Amino acid sequence: MATINEIGVAAAINIVTSIAFLIAFAILRIQPVNDRVYFPKWYLKGLRTSSIQTGGFGSKFINLDFRSYVRFLNWMPEALKMPEPELVDHAGLDSVVYLRIYLLGLKIFFPIACVAFTTMVPVNWTNKGLDGLKHSNISYSDIISYSDIDKLSLSNIPNGSDRFWVHLCMAYAITFWTCFMLKREYQNIALMRLQFLANDERRPNQFTVLVRNIPVDPHESICELVEHFFKVNHPDHYLTFQAVHDATKLSELVQTRKQMQNLLDYNINKHMRTLTKRPVIKMGFLGCCGEEVDGIKYYTSMVESLTREITEEKHRLRTGTKSIVPAAFVSFKSRWGAAVCAQTQQSRDPTEWLTEWAAEPCDIYYDNLALPYVDLKIRRIIVAVAYFFLTFFFMIPIAFVQSLANIEGIEKNFPFLKPLIEVKFFKSIIQGFLPGIALKIFLMLLPRILMQMSKFEGFISTSSLERRAASRFYMFQFINVFLGSIVTGTAFQQLNSFLNQSANDIAKTIGVSIPIKATFFVTYIMVDGWAGVAGEILRLKPLIIYHLKNSFLVRTEKDREEATDPGTIGFNTGEPQIQLYFLLGLVYAAVSPILLPFIILFFALAYVVYRHQVINVYNQKYESAGKFWPDVHRRVVTALIVSQLLLMGLLSTKGAHKSTPLLLVLPVLTIGFHIHCKCRYQSAFVTYSLKEATIKDTLERTREPNLNLKAFFRNAYAHPEFRVGENLDLEMAMEKPDKLPELVATKRGSWRNTSLPSKHI
Repeated sequence: MATINEIGVAAAINIVTSIAFLIAFAILRIQPVNDRVYFPKWYLKGLRTSSIQTGGFGSKFINLDFRSYVRFLNWMPEALKMPEPELVDHAGLDSVVYLRIYLLGLKIFFPIACVAFTTMVPVNWTNKGLDGLKHSNISYSDIISYSDIDKLSLSNIPNGSDRFWVHLCMAYAITFWTCFMLKREYQNIALMRLQFLANDERRPNQFTVLVRNIPVDPHESICELVEHFFKVNHPDHYLTFQAVHDATKLSELVQTRKQMQNLLDYNINKHMRTLTKRPVIKMGFLGCCGEEVDGIKYYTSMVESLTREITEEKHRLRTGTKSIVPAAFVSFKSRWGAAVCAQTQQSRDPTEWLTEWAAEPCDIYYDNLALPYVDLKIRRIIVAVAYFFLTFFFMIPIAFVQSLANIEGIEKNFPFLKPLIEVKFFKSIIQGFLPGIALKIFLMLLPRILMQMSKFEGFISTSSLERRAASRFYMFQFINVFLGSIVTGTAFQQLNSFLNQSANDIAKTIGVSIPIKATFFVTYIMVDGWAGVAGEILRLKPLIIYHLKNSFLVRTEKDREEATDPGTIGFNTGEPQIQLYFLLGLVYAAVSPILLPFIILFFALAYVVYRHQVINVYNQKYESAGKFWPDVHRRVVTALIVSQLLLMGLLSTKGAHKSTPLLLVLPVLTIGFHIHCKCRYQSAFVTYSLKEATIKDTLERTREPNLNLKAFFRNAYAHPEFRVGENLDLEMAMEKPDKLPELVATKRGSWRNTSLPSKHI
């Protein structure tokens, strides 16, 4: 296990690395040439068109104002200066709620750390449990490696000691304080969401419902069937609908035309600069050989040809029926009508005419709308099996990472490295730094794999894709990073020793060794939480990519705008990382409080860094009004229950038979607390109350009596490629609304006059 000196070396390396990243960022951000990398959000909002420059030609690239270098750290107070209501208007409620997760971590763990270091640490340190193992009948010292820093943990208390009552009281204090903060935060977020929805501007998703699994009818097409169904069953509130098309070919054509148009713009700009020779291109392999043709004429003809193909494909999709899938976006005259439809069963058959609130148009993942609804369950079974094997086989690199934390294991398996390992500096790096960075590397590719799994499952919005991927990533980290690190660190590495022990002695060994694994998690927090967060604000990868594109690939001003991807908060990767720290903090708060200062520093640094990124960098692709908060709440509660069960198991192996039974109450109370919060607050994140919908509808009709919603919805939920090149006349939204006919036209006879009644109404 890592010693205090080795932890100190690792801390020094990560602190120096983090400070270096922050200083480099503070200097790079004030250089005009990097303005689009570190302030892309202001460019996207149109509030910034160029960097602030003073001086001559060199000031276009390098900041020559030396006073700005004196104030180069002012980004920290500026990141904290913007008040929360203004931040909601600037970045959206999703970003603000995400930042509040970091604040929740500080609110929970800072008081717990203060109590733990004033009570738990003295109780643990003043015992000699680990030293007593050397004189016991069983040679634990041959199985368990420990250092002085491990004496701060519960493992240092002898079996059967009355001091375990302190840990019991600490567990109760942690539970009550965490539940109190969770309830208050859940209540605040729910109120923020309701207020945001009440004050939010008019959006298409407030009036629109996604209908899936539309049944096949021999008498009517899908479009006719949808219009007929909703005019009959929602006659007073139905307004219009948008069919869902399988537009794969159209997407390919639009993407190709975009590339050709970009090349055409480049050749035109090139010709305008020279005004002499027209640009030519070679038609051979990779443009290196073959016949030479006029570049402007060639790309002009390509753009015109692709435009004609796109127009023809759009016409085919709109007039044909083969490309229409059994799903549609149905819009209503009022939010009240949409709420009734989205939150009720539409047919006697619960598998048909399935309705749910439509996501924002920019949030829709159109590729999955074309998937047959009956295939979704099969896809999810396939993904579940694949996820199981992925989780299982990832134990192999986890075991490798844990082997790096065991110097004795490295010397045994790689004896030629022994002279190097015995050097004190290298030994400190191996045990205090290398395991954390190795685990970080192994986890880098995982989010992309899990996102592809979510897409294969068939989720229809980017927000739901990210929430699903986040759920799987959290479970993966819980099984592999947390449980896997403990198991491989206690069982796999000492398998031979375990085989010679009785079952009771194995349990005691694990009870001693689990708290000792805190030192490994300390190194992981420093690498992932400190240096990782500091590296996030530096944006080294986007910086390099931007300058490479700007030097070699940027041909037009549009290219320059697209050269930098501002990114998003990355809920599918960031939230599971935060939840892992909640889990580690809650589990080790009553077991080994040494983790708490490292976790608190992570939450504080991450809050400042990500607040800056939300204000200046990230451009969120969608707005769900904090819909993910129930998932955050549930995972923190899960971590709390895991900490209680783990402490219960540890105390039972330590012979605390008097105090352990009293811990049985805590999981029951925690589950009851979760059920209470779910019943009290979760509805605000799942449903939209008819009262709130009526109030907002009434206010809108009063302010805009001539609003034409049908024009407002026109093409709102059309496939993105349908909207390319089309000019939507937004002024039509103020025209008088069309009246729907009183009688519903249909191609089938009335159910009163036929022996085969309609099964759809």
